[in-house]
Amino acid sequence: MAEDVKHDYHLVNPSPWPLSGSMASVVLMGGAVIYMKGMFGLEKGNMLVMLTGLGLVLFTMAGWWREVIKEGRTGDHTPVVEIGLKYGMVLFIASEVMFFAAWFWSFFEFTIWHDARIGATFAATNPQYQEALAKFGTWPPVGVKTFDPFHLPLMNTLILLLSGTTVTAAHHALQHGKLENAKFMLLLTVMLGVGFTGLQLLEYTHAQFTFDGTLYGSAFFMATGFHGAHVVIGTIFLAVCLLRLYANNMTKEKHLGFEFAAWYWHFVDVVWLFLFAFVYVLPHLILGH
Repeated sequence: MAEDVKHDYHLVNPSPWPLSGSMASVVLMGGAVIYMKGMFGLEKGNMLVMLTGLGLVLFTMAGWWREVIKEGRTGDHTPVVEIGLKYGMVLFIASEVMFFAAWFWSFFEFTIWHDARIGATFAATNPQYQEALAKFGTWPPVGVKTFDPFHLPLMNTLILLLSGTTVTAAHHALQHGKLENAKFMLLLTVMLGVGFTGLQLLEYTHAQFTFDGTLYGSAFFMATGFHGAHVVIGTIFLAVCLLRLYANNMTKEKHLGFEFAAWYWHFVDVVWLFLFAFVYVLPHLILGH
């Protein structure tokens, strides 16, 4: 309890969640391999193990974060501890920046040196490369029809930009003790996040290229798909904060979880702006597709 603390640091109690999370992750990853490739006598396409692992991961997350929230409410998150938590969140977002930097790197590498990957330097002396060069020697490859960036992608861009303003408005309202305004603006942010995900799924159904068909397709779906996953995670993050607001679980003095959710959401916004510019607009306008 807070009255028993004799120093500024919080020593966590023994917890089952690290072990539970590790085991759940193993089950989830093994299930993903079974679903994609088949293993241990289970056929490819079997989702039972993967869904079991996902359920265990979600259960672990809920239990672990429930304990963290409880720690904050009982006074264990002193100002010194809060500083450490903020550093941790900053480093986590920095690691996410590096994660997406890898996808941008691969996309640019495919764009600039796509012909080298199919043996363009040998095409002059090796006829077997000439057919591949004719098909894949351009970027995007022949036959790939890219999305019109000024249709659904532009709508999603506007949705995310708007959600960035609403989450900021919610944070500002909470800081000034205007809980009803904070609830409304945060609810609007969650709805915009759900809307973005719905439009992206709709966009994918209209794709005229596949994940495994070309380098462009794999780069496109990996970059935008992982961003979409982050939008879903951020939406859940904000939704939990909204539920806590309705439960009077946050105050204008104590709302560190909301701050972290807002930081994460702004990161998701910025990543999308880069995706929109370089993955959607660049191939469509500059490269003539």
